[in-house]
Amino acid sequence: MTQTERIDKYIKDFGSITRAEAMVDLGIANFGARYSEMKDIYPLKSRWEKGKNRYGEPVSWKRYYYDETRLPKVSES
Repeated sequence: MTQTERIDKYIKDFGSITRAEAMVDLGIANFGARYSEMKDIYPLKSRWEKGKNRYGEPVSWKRYYYDETRLPKVSES
């Protein structure tokens, strides 16, 4: 399975992914390169999230997910 396929499966299984999740859960160190490859093929969107790090300092990161309105419809038989 390629890294792109792993990211696709992760988003389908969990609904979204962050750069840190790609690194820790999938072992993908260069998420930016995979995102560049995927953005023209998959209906990816992103949003900024905010929180605090372990030292209580404010941090922000992007969460990537699929635009549900642009996903291909799967017919159920």
